[in-house]
Amino acid sequence: MSRWPNKYVIGLTGNIAVGKSVVRQMLQHLGAYTIDADGLAHQALAPGAPSFAPVVEMFGRFILDGDGRVDRRKLGSIVFAMPEALETLERLTHPVVLQAINTLILRAKQRVVVVEAIKLFETDLVNAVDTVWVVDASAETQLKRLVEKRGMTPEEALRRVTAQRAQRDKLKRASYVITNDGNVDDTWRQVQAGWTRIHQSIGGGKTATDEQPVMSVGKRSTSTSEHRAVQSIQPQTGLTLQIRRGMPGNADLIAQFISRVSGKKIDRMDIMLAFGQKSYLLATDPNGRVVAIVGWQVENLITRADEFYIEPSAPRDAVIDALVKAIEEASRELQSEVGFILLPVATPQETIQAFLRSGYEATTLDDIRVPAWREAVHEAVSENPRILTKRLRADRIMRPI
Repeated sequence: MSRWPNKYVIGLTGNIAVGKSVVRQMLQHLGAYTIDADGLAHQALAPGAPSFAPVVEMFGRFILDGDGRVDRRKLGSIVFAMPEALETLERLTHPVVLQAINTLILRAKQRVVVVEAIKLFETDLVNAVDTVWVVDASAETQLKRLVEKRGMTPEEALRRVTAQRAQRDKLKRASYVITNDGNVDDTWRQVQAGWTRIHQSIGGGKTATDEQPVMSVGKRSTSTSEHRAVQSIQPQTGLTLQIRRGMPGNADLIAQFISRVSGKKIDRMDIMLAFGQKSYLLATDPNGRVVAIVGWQVENLITRADEFYIEPSAPRDAVIDALVKAIEEASRELQSEVGFILLPVATPQETIQAFLRSGYEATTLDDIRVPAWREAVHEAVSENPRILTKRLRADRIMRPI
């Protein structure tokens, strides 16, 4: 049993670039509360956060960028080249991260919690979880991902891969192994199988499936599943909308709707790959017809919604209000601290006004004062979008000191 009462905690680990975050996101689709320990470590190094001053004092101000933030690339080049430096960094950050993990698990409403931690076996956390899942991939796949997705040189990628604990040692200690060499359908099947086994062992009842994916907003249904299909009745129009969570089984439907409404060529595999990073919500009318889809994610306690597709004939205000409420309720269940709506510059003014009427405020990248929030928005956009924001929690897990 884990050290947290009434929680079943999965420790999710594996070496760099094996695809741990994809598996974590899939488990979130299925109903788990998920924690990214590396993301918390990143937040712990933000200016004013608990580990910032000790790390700068230890490694020197040259690890800071022009904005006074820790340049993780510079810091990484030091610690991955010197094992003693990596141990020092971990000594300064791990206690802060473990305290945050403990707080998040205690606050979580979900029975199953996933903690993604690349250093799971190197900390006491491994003794606190109920089971250990190890994600595996070939060295060739790891190197390719680091070069293509993270922009590393081949030499730097190889140094990162070889600097870590041997993957075979982690595999020997695994309760469950997921092979993630690029076939997202195969990875999804493995995650579903592991999830079903856990749910059955803890007497969890129904599980979220491709046929019964759901989020909660407005009036709940009587389903006992963690993911309920719900109805939102819009008083202005009398329209009844059902808000459902998209799942891999809906990938064709999502791709077809986005292609038709946006004019982009989107296929099923595009959506399957996106499921490794984000979630989709589908709004349907009383006839079961999809009238809107939103793509969103909660990462490191920050909600970002960056895809909105609405049927031109659908009542804009009613649909946006229902989707916003669904995103916010789901975000709060995932303990998100802030929500950001990222819209193209060409978004019609009436659409922006609909979001503003739902409680969001317009902002700019420079006006986002919390470094972790600003960085998350900056990473999500390739150009200057319309940014709308709303605070979702008054307290922050990584409080400045």
